[in-house]
Formats: sequence, structure tokens, C-alpha cells
Amino acid sequence: MTFGGWQKISLLDFPGKISSILFTNGCVFRCSFCYNPGLVEPPFKTVISEETVLKYLAERANVLEGVVITGGEPTIHADLPEFLKKIKLLGYPVKLDTCGYLPHVLERLIGEKLIDYVAMDIKAPLAKYAAITRVPVNPDFISKSINIIMSSGIPYEFRSTLVEGVHNAEDIVRMAQMILGADMYYLQLFRTSPVLLNPDFLSKRAPLRSQLEVAADRCRLYVKRCEIRG
Repeated sequence: MTFGGWQKISLLDFPGKISSILFTNGCVFRCSFCYNPGLVEPPFKTVISEETVLKYLAERANVLEGVVITGGEPTIHADLPEFLKKIKLLGYPVKLDTCGYLPHVLERLIGEKLIDYVAMDIKAPLAKYAAITRVPVNPDFISKSINIIMSSGIPYEFRSTLVEGVHNAEDIVRMAQMILGADMYYLQLFRTSPVLLNPDFLSKRAPLRSQLEVAADRCRLYVKRCEIRG
């Protein structure tokens, strides 16, 4: 397996753990607000070998406490399960970041105990998924992944990156309703970047925090916890 990016140490991305973050190349979606466009569409400029990664992780097992696999979309890679087995043999817990569009892969990873924490992005209400992700979408795949995660027995979170003029207050509430009863839902503020997948979004901004606080209160009617992140 190869990777398109690597943050060797993070104190933030795996709750309660010092982690190393691996970024996979390739994604099923084409979200305009994606700030990792170099990981979404080929040609991919960076290729890091798993041998390099595994050597680093083995040498730092006394410092690091977890590994985060993110992207791009990690679950599109057929060799992901085998790589995660190698990570687990080194003794590391694994957090997976996913868009949730390949529920059969998610089900396998959970069933084989290859991941210990999962974070799923909720892009939009189901009716708006295709418009937001800019690809045809089968909404049943999203719903199935939500159900798999919530019944998995492992820690999880759902999160939505929110853009003014793209997501309105009712969209946010509908997304919370999609994950009814969920343990955690983060409302993430869109942040601009020098490079976005859709350059038209360089002038976009996040909704006002005051608006998100009102939306978060409404979301708490449907999820156990809802917090603003960013």
C-alpha cells in the first residue's frame, strides 16, 4: 500500500492519543470544499511506501499511541485490510476517517477488529448528496454505513464541514436526524486553503459561529452530543 501524505505526529486527530496520520490517495467524491485536492484526483505527486511507514511506526512504538488512516478515501484501496493487520501486529490502535460510501469495506474492517475508532463525514442531507459531492450517489450506501458504525460497539463520531451558502440551518438539522441517537456529531467550520478542489470556493467562508450555535442546539434534540469544531 502507498500513501500520498503523512503527518508523523499529531496530538489532536485521535482522541486521547499521540498518533501518526497517513493520507491515502484517491476518493469517490469530488466535494468543492475539499482542501486536499492533491489526494483526490490523479496524477498523485506524492507516493510513500508502506515499508517506510511501518519501519517508522515500529521504531516509535514507545512514543506513539495510535495511527490515523485518512484521505482521500481509505476504503477504496483493496489492500487496506492487509495493511491494517500489519499496523495491529505492531500493537497500535487504528482510527479510520471515511466518507462512508463503501459500507461493505467498513463492515469488514469492523468485523475483523482492524479499526478501533471511526469518524464518518456527513456531507449533506441525503437529497443533496449528489449536488454537494458532485458525483452520482446511492443514498442507501450512506445510510448503511451510518447504521454499521452506530451498531459497531467501537467509539465513533460523525462530522460535517459546513460552508455558508452551501449548507443552511435546515440542512444541518436534517443531517443530525440522519444519525438519530448518535454519540457525537461535530459541526466543523469550513476553512479556506490556498488550493481547493473547486477554485470557486476560495472566496467562501463558514457560517457564523452564532448561527452554528443555534443549529447545534437544535441538533442536540437528535444526537447525544453536538459540538462546534474549528
